[in-house]
Amino acid sequence: MSELARKDPGRKKTRREDSGIGRALGLGLITGAADDDCSAIGTYASAGARFGPDLLWTAPLTLPMMYTVVYLSSKLGQVSGRGLFQVISDFYPRWLLWSVLVGVLIGNTIEAAADLGAMSAALNLFVPMPVPLIVVGVAAVIFALQVFGSYKLIRNAFRWLALTLLAYVVSAVLAKPDALSVLYGTLIPKIEFSREYLSILVAIIGTTLSAYLYTWQSNQEVEEEIAEGRTTLKERKGATEGELRRSRRDILIGMTFSNLIMYFIILSTGSTLYEAGQTQIETAAQAAEALRPLAGDAAGIVFAAGVIGVGFLAVPVMTTGAAFDLAQAMGWKHGMNDKPRQAPKFYIATGVITLLAVGLNFIGFNPMKALVWSGIVQGFSTPPLLLLILIMTNNRKIMGDKVNSPVTNVLGGVTTLAIFAASVGLVATWLI
Repeated sequence: MSELARKDPGRKKTRREDSGIGRALGLGLITGAADDDCSAIGTYASAGARFGPDLLWTAPLTLPMMYTVVYLSSKLGQVSGRGLFQVISDFYPRWLLWSVLVGVLIGNTIEAAADLGAMSAALNLFVPMPVPLIVVGVAAVIFALQVFGSYKLIRNAFRWLALTLLAYVVSAVLAKPDALSVLYGTLIPKIEFSREYLSILVAIIGTTLSAYLYTWQSNQEVEEEIAEGRTTLKERKGATEGELRRSRRDILIGMTFSNLIMYFIILSTGSTLYEAGQTQIETAAQAAEALRPLAGDAAGIVFAAGVIGVGFLAVPVMTTGAAFDLAQAMGWKHGMNDKPRQAPKFYIATGVITLLAVGLNFIGFNPMKALVWSGIVQGFSTPPLLLLILIMTNNRKIMGDKVNSPVTNVLGGVTTLAIFAASVGLVATWLI
């Protein structure tokens, strides 16, 4: 019997107390896969095409950063029994709540729009229909899943969709990269103080540490609790050391998976497009098409399939995540465990955000460029939110005796400073 069960015999055993592979391939895998959304794929593909294997070192560098921020979000959700914006609403001034919320809502909507455009362009390789019509159809299918699917169905579907990212491992192998260049690019960081290089570097850091991951992870933890029958805040609050230890393992697996996919996307385009002098990528379809003559039809098809698969995972994470944040700020009933009639405002918010994302695809922006720029925007907006999470997870009124250890605070502080420094470096190149 777990320590928590001994303290409260009536408390049900939760998923995070299970020791099997189900938990190991659980919430962390979904969050890690959602981080490799179409925005990330576009950014990584652009990085590989423009700079070849020179940016492979960013994958191992960002892994501990990703692990730290997602674990802090997970711990916040588990210990407080609340989602991130519910914590801000309950413990901090309204001006701070709305300042953070507006940025997150705008970022999620734009990124969902760009992801819809990118995955629809990839689908267009297989479905001979106008891309705008595909955008509408894809959005309708995703929203129907959110409205009519149960939380457990959606969670399990997300797990399977996450595995579609393995397509990029196959794509990279088919590209037959040069082993020496790969080793050099992985182990020896190369920095260029140029606007283009720093822009793509900030975009990589920004999209790797996207703000929507923090809210999604904390909300997933709460939804897991509710799915197990803990519907009140009092029932959800608190976490044992065993639960937190298993969460750390879960998140480490998920973030490692995410960074490996990042690595192989850069490797795939760096070994083909860069070598062939095709350094500028304008659309997701162009990236997939360009791979075909260089690495074979299979590589191009596999690359496009990865964009499509992860899009079906990432778009609902962003639209539902934004609805969670808004509902928590407004005090609305919310949750994927609730039916639309039980939480109508939450589902209406999800629908409105989806419609806005669809609408942005009809004003003529370039999806791939928007994806890279959204990563840059994330790079500027992430440091304040991450600093706030560090403050919250050190607040004993919120965390009790589960405040951060010195090591966690150091990792969180270094991550915040690294993102801020990269953003400052980019601004400096604009001013020179």
